[in-house]
Amino acid sequence: MEDASLKSFLEEVGYRVVDRTLSREYEVARLIAETQGCGPPLLARIEGVRQPVAINVVDTREKLYKALGVTGDSEAYAKIVDSTMRPGRLEYVDKPPLDEMPEGFEGLPAARFYEGEAGLYLSSGIVIACYEGVCNASIHRLLILGRERAAIRIVPRHLWHLYRKARERGEDLPATVVVGLHPAVLLAAATSPPLGVFELGLAAGMLGGSMKVYRSPVHGNPVPLGAAMVADVWITGEQVEEGPYVDALLTYDRVRQQPVVRLEAAYIKEGEYTHTIMGGSLEHVNLMGFPREASIWEAVRRALPRVRAVRLTPASGGWLHAVIAVEKQHEGDGKTAIMAAFAAHPSLKHVVVVDSDVDVDDPMQVEWAIATRFQADKDLVIIPRARGSTLDPSAADGLTAKMGLDATRPLDAGLGYERGRIPGFKWGSRRCR
Repeated sequence: MEDASLKSFLEEVGYRVVDRTLSREYEVARLIAETQGCGPPLLARIEGVRQPVAINVVDTREKLYKALGVTGDSEAYAKIVDSTMRPGRLEYVDKPPLDEMPEGFEGLPAARFYEGEAGLYLSSGIVIACYEGVCNASIHRLLILGRERAAIRIVPRHLWHLYRKARERGEDLPATVVVGLHPAVLLAAATSPPLGVFELGLAAGMLGGSMKVYRSPVHGNPVPLGAAMVADVWITGEQVEEGPYVDALLTYDRVRQQPVVRLEAAYIKEGEYTHTIMGGSLEHVNLMGFPREASIWEAVRRALPRVRAVRLTPASGGWLHAVIAVEKQHEGDGKTAIMAAFAAHPSLKHVVVVDSDVDVDDPMQVEWAIATRFQADKDLVIIPRARGSTLDPSAADGLTAKMGLDATRPLDAGLGYERGRIPGFKWGSRRCR
């Protein structure tokens, strides 16, 4: 691919321009909330941000399909899984002309989205770090503390591993924050490949097998060609309070001590579009959940030959609840699918397995399957005190009770398990005409 710019994707799929400048205080949030899931991406101006800011870029599955160049779920999942197994090639090119951004962190497309949040948050930045020969790219929220300082939320995964390695040597971790990229790069950064598998390689695989990158101006970290904003930073040993912040579940994530990020230098690429994402929005849910759907699909597919659909539900933040449609070959297949899903996505809390005649995107049909095809004394799986998600406020120290519901009909089921059929009509959630 020539470059991985967000602008190229928006010009391919189309967008609508917002004809006013938005305040960082809640106005960006209101526009995202009012328009998500409806129509093309938006391009707006935000006060204090030099470049146009894209909103609701991949807030629907259809936009995700376009970002991956596919037509449906199975093709998309296969591309994500294949890129993890066979990453693409990074082609290093000369650094493009970049303009210094004297505003520093205060020039990033950060906003206050919800009442009670700690301040202006950037939730669309990819943090790229390389240390002792291991590179990682992942999405982390930044709380803006001033021109040269921000707080970063790091969960104990791969960036945390690199950070701890540096701190054990008494060093700050050199990293690069990148904003404004093709959504396939964001999807890749939201995956969890094994440590040592570089997520930019996954992005290259998703974008056709290769991706042009250049070295960041100060640290020399790989940056996808086409990035709108690039900031070389140090993740320091200093700790400050970070939060509250409204996360994917639309609940307030608690205040924690988190590392301070110190800015070394910030740059913009003229002519490119930058990007903002609101916590708990459909775009946030899609970017978090879609790669995990691919993991669940692959794990269940290895256990059962016919997996028709996987969905991490929007109401659960695209994270805690899954609905899986299968074609049973043997009794017990429903429970097998439940266990495979829990193994593939450890944060998963509840799983419902249904037959392929049930639309996983229709909560009424899923509830109908539970009402007519599920018996708690034989179809319920409960796993107490298992590792869960820190996003779940009802979990205790990350431990949760997991539940699986096998809402599939018996293989010898008769007409009593069938939904009534009307010729020329397809059941779905009721809509008035």
